[in-house]
Amino acid sequence: MANLVRPHGAASLRPLMPEGEALAAARERADRLPAVQVTSREAGDIVMLGIGGFTPLAGFMGEADWHGVCDEMRTADGLFWPIPITASVDAGTAGGIGIGDEVALTGPGDAAPMAILEVSEKYTINKAHECRSVFRTTDAEHPGVRMVMEQGEVNLAGRLTVLSAGGFPEEFGALFLTPAETRARFEANGWSTVAAFQTRNPMHRSHEYLAKIAVETCDGVLIHSLLGNLKPGDITASVRAHAIDTLIERYFVANTVMHAGYPLDMRYAGPREALLHALFRQNYGCSHLLVGRDHAGVGDYYGPFDAHRIFDEIDAGALETKPIRIDWTFWCARCGQMASMRTCPHTPEDRLLLSGTKLRKMLSEGEEVPDTFSRPEVLAILREYYEGLSAEENVKVELKGHSGA
Repeated sequence: MANLVRPHGAASLRPLMPEGEALAAARERADRLPAVQVTSREAGDIVMLGIGGFTPLAGFMGEADWHGVCDEMRTADGLFWPIPITASVDAGTAGGIGIGDEVALTGPGDAAPMAILEVSEKYTINKAHECRSVFRTTDAEHPGVRMVMEQGEVNLAGRLTVLSAGGFPEEFGALFLTPAETRARFEANGWSTVAAFQTRNPMHRSHEYLAKIAVETCDGVLIHSLLGNLKPGDITASVRAHAIDTLIERYFVANTVMHAGYPLDMRYAGPREALLHALFRQNYGCSHLLVGRDHAGVGDYYGPFDAHRIFDEIDAGALETKPIRIDWTFWCARCGQMASMRTCPHTPEDRLLLSGTKLRKMLSEGEEVPDTFSRPEVLAILREYYEGLSAEENVKVELKGHSGA
């Protein structure tokens, strides 16, 4: 019997979505409640709360929890948590909601209620303080900072009853797995130690190398793809999934790797997001998290290994899921293989440094990408995607220039 890590802060998973008749009754009740629309980020958080990915949280955080998480990465009752999980509305909407009221939360562009929030608290926050704490910057060019600064003025806190998975199961099918489902599959495989590989990009040779390091040291690897919103220019989840599944099929030993997706938007919080990634992977049953260069970073806001160091800054018992820290990885022409700074003695001129940003740039500009950068089967999928984007852009240009005469 597999002996998986325990869920974070609890003896068992705590999903907030009821089942059967209770779910049907809650949905019927939600239809009679005033509706409040949430952002894409908040919708993803609702789904994670619903499926138990944010165990043991019972809903959106109140002011004391917000302060504790921002300043000490602890909720008011001492639970380790690195990033606030909150929902906000504009002041006018907040004024029409009383403490103790129930409201139906709807996703962006969707009238169907995702959850019922029992409002226990309304409070305003210092958004700049949250940004400095979580993102280490208040620069409006940072996509995470921009999300916080553009959110409503008033946070609503309270217990959630989640009513749906927000369309993720319908859109992504078998790729969308809950923590209970990944745990069941790990146990069926006999896996006790499982390394999570976080990705928002198609996997190039460096990613493949990292995953195979984990295969050597753990029972199995969960390649865990982000299914929520990204920043402009990132590759869509469906294309990434196709590329990753092809890589697994062609280049990994059977039953050593599992591919699944999770419903969050990227926050681009670098080190703090690395901690959140480890925390909810613990709920999914993973004992380890692969942490490479600039994990969950964007631009030049974080040092390449800040996400490594932050795991040494938290209490030893804060998380059961531990990091597997990986140095710079690259293709070395003289070694004739993938290597890292710890294993390759050669010069920078011999090394092809790999990154998702560089790969996207090369593909979008039609450059030739060597097989030492990414597997040919993966490159074929990505070239087809970028050729489609180019064709779509050409159509837009033609339409823009059409006078209608």
